[in-house]
Amino acid sequence: MQPVRWGILSTAKIGWTKVVPGMMKSPLCQVVAVASRNEEAASAMAAELGIERAYGSYEALLTDSDIEAIYNPLPNHLHVPMTLAAAAAGKHVLCEKPIAITANEAEALKQASSRVLIAEAFMVRHHPQWQRAREIIRAGDIGELRSIQVIFSYFNVEPDNIRNRPDIGGGGLLDIGCYAVVAGRYFFEAEPVRAIALVDRDPTYGVDRTTSALLDFGTGRQLTFTISTQSVPFQRVQLLGTRGRVEIEIPFNAPPDRPTRILGDDGSAHGNRSARAIEFPEVDQYGLQGEAFSRAIRGAEPLAYGLEDAILNMRILDALRRSETSSAWERV
Repeated sequence: MQPVRWGILSTAKIGWTKVVPGMMKSPLCQVVAVASRNEEAASAMAAELGIERAYGSYEALLTDSDIEAIYNPLPNHLHVPMTLAAAAAGKHVLCEKPIAITANEAEALKQASSRVLIAEAFMVRHHPQWQRAREIIRAGDIGELRSIQVIFSYFNVEPDNIRNRPDIGGGGLLDIGCYAVVAGRYFFEAEPVRAIALVDRDPTYGVDRTTSALLDFGTGRQLTFTISTQSVPFQRVQLLGTRGRVEIEIPFNAPPDRPTRILGDDGSAHGNRSARAIEFPEVDQYGLQGEAFSRAIRGAEPLAYGLEDAILNMRILDALRRSETSSAWERV
C-alpha cells in the first residue's frame, strides 16, 4: 500500500511527543509537513522529528497539494473550524478528541464527511489490550458484563494550560471524561439511555476539575467513572462480569516502549491472588491509529469509527453537563 502523506496542524505537545512519533514508525504514514502560527515552533518540531516541511500558518499547510490527510490536535474550540477548513481543501482529517465542544457543533461536520473521511482520535480502541479485553467479554469468559468502572486523573493547575481555560473548551470532562464514555460504549457495545453527574469546579479557573458520573446502559448495565485534573496521576479500567472480571492496568496512556498487560480474575481469591496476566508486546497505539486511518483512506478497509460515532460520544458528554445543572438524570 502506498503510504498516506500527512500534514500536522499545530505543534501541540500531544502531537509533537506522542502521536506524530507514533505515526512515523508506520510504513503506511508519511508525515511530510507541520504548521504552526509560530514558524519557529514548526521548524523546531520539523527539525527534531525529521519532517520535510514547516509552515508558519495553518492555511499554508492546507494549500499544500502534496498532503492527503491532516492530524488536528489544536485546542478544542478549533477542532471543528479547522477540520472544516481542511475538508474544504480536500484533506481527510483525524481530529484529536473531543471532536467538538458540543454535539450540535459536531453536527456541522456532517456535510464535509460526505467528501472526505473525518474521525476522532481515540487511539485506545486500536491497542491490542482493549481489543483482547473485548474478545474475552464477547466469548462470555467473565459471564455477563454488568459494570464498568473507570478512574482517570492527573494534576494540572497551570493557569495558561488550555485544559484550565473554559473559554476554549477546557476542563476534565472534555479532556479525559470522554475516554471513560468511550470505554463504556466500547465494552458494552451499546449506547447509554440516561446519565447523571456530580461536578466540582475550580473556583479560580471555572473548569470542571473532578467529575463523577453514572451511565445507565439498560438491562442492569452500568458505567461509573471519576476523572480529575487535580488529583494524583492514576488510571484503571475494571470490567466486572457475573463470573469474572478484566482489569486494564494502563488503559489510556499505554507505553509504546514496553509491554502492557491486562488481568483476568475469576474472583476466587482476594488481592489479585486468583488473577492471571495476559501480556502484550510493546506497540505504539498512535501508530496503529494512524495506520487504520491510512488504510481507510486507501480503501483497504472501512473506517471503524467515523463521524457518527464521534457525535454519539458528544451527545453523552452533553447530557452529563446538563446533569450538572439539573442535578438529575438526563436522557442521552
